[in-house]
Amino acid sequence: MSYIDGLLALKLQMPARVPRTEYSAESHWELLTAVTGIAVSEASPADIKERARRAFFKAWPYDFFWSVLVHRQPLEKMHTSMGHAEYAAGGVDRDDQVACPFATPEDALAFDPMATYGPCDQAAWTRAFEAHYHANCAANPDGVNMTGIYITCVSGLIEIFGWDMLLLAAGTDPAAFGRLTDRYNAWIQGYFDALAAVDVPVVMVHDDIVWTSGPFIAPAWYREHVFPAYQRFFQPLRDSGKTIVYTSDGNYSMFIDDVVAAGAHALVLEPCTDMQHIADKYGKTHAFIGNADTRILLGGTKTEIYSEVARCMAIGKACPGYFLAVGNHIPANTPVQNALWYNEAYEKLSRR
Repeated sequence: MSYIDGLLALKLQMPARVPRTEYSAESHWELLTAVTGIAVSEASPADIKERARRAFFKAWPYDFFWSVLVHRQPLEKMHTSMGHAEYAAGGVDRDDQVACPFATPEDALAFDPMATYGPCDQAAWTRAFEAHYHANCAANPDGVNMTGIYITCVSGLIEIFGWDMLLLAAGTDPAAFGRLTDRYNAWIQGYFDALAAVDVPVVMVHDDIVWTSGPFIAPAWYREHVFPAYQRFFQPLRDSGKTIVYTSDGNYSMFIDDVVAAGAHALVLEPCTDMQHIADKYGKTHAFIGNADTRILLGGTKTEIYSEVARCMAIGKACPGYFLAVGNHIPANTPVQNALWYNEAYEKLSRR
C-alpha cells in the first residue's frame, strides 16, 4: 500500500519497495491520457482533470505528496512581482508583470517585516494548517500528506525583494543585510510556532537557499543568519513530534550538514545536490527524496533514462528512507514516451 510504504520510509523502516513521488507530472495532460486512457487537456473541465489525476495516482502510486500552505499570502502588502516564464501546459502560468516596491538597496535594508505585515495570527494559522492537511488527506488518501511553509527564510526574502534588489542589498551593506535577515526570521517564527501547534505528523519546510552552482552569498552569512534561525524554527516542530521534511532547489551539498544539524528529518533534493554524500553520511538516520535528472527525461534515450533510474537506485536502495523522484519536475514538455520509459525503469528496479 502506497501510504504504508511512504510512512515506513519516513520512519526509516525500509519498505519492500523503494517509494516514490513526483512533481508536476499530474498536470502533464498528454501523459495522463496515455497512462489512464482518460482524454484530458488543459481545456478539460475541472471534474475530468480531477478524475484523470486520481486515476494517474493509482497507476503511478505516489507514496508522498509534497505540499505547503504558507506561500505569498502573508506578504501581499509588499512584495516584488518577478513574473513567471512559461512552464505549465498551454503556458497558463506565464506572467510578464515585473515590479519591485523598493527603489534603492537602502530602502530594502531598512525594511521591517513585523511593522509591514504585522504579527502572525497564530490561532488562525493553526486552524488553516489543520484544514489544509485534512483537505490534502481527503484529496490524496493513498499517500503521506503534509502541510507546511514555503517562505522559510531565503525564499521569503526572494519573494519580498526579488533577485536583483536582494543581491544589491546584500552587496551594498552585508552587516545591514544580516540584520534585515534577522528581522525577517523573528517575524516568520510566529508561523512556525503556529505550525507546531497543529495535530499533523509530517510538515514541509521549503527554502531555496542556493542556485544550481551553490551559494549565492558567502557561506558565513548562511551560518550566522540562516541556520541558527532554522534551529529555532525546527525545535517547536520537533518538540511536538512532527517529522520535518526540508526542501531546497539548487545545489545545497555544502549545507547538508547544517540543515541536518538544525533538525530536519528528511531532505528533498534536485539532481545537482550530492545524493551520494547524503546516503553515505545520513542514509541510515534520515530520509531523502530525489534525485533523477529531469534533463535526461527531456532528451535522453530509453537506455539513458534507465541508467539514470539505476544510478539513483544504486545510491538509495540500501537506505531505509529513500524515495525516488525526478528533480526538479516532470514538466508538460517532457516527451510522453520518455516519461513512460522512466516509470517502466522504476517499476523494474523498485523492489528491494
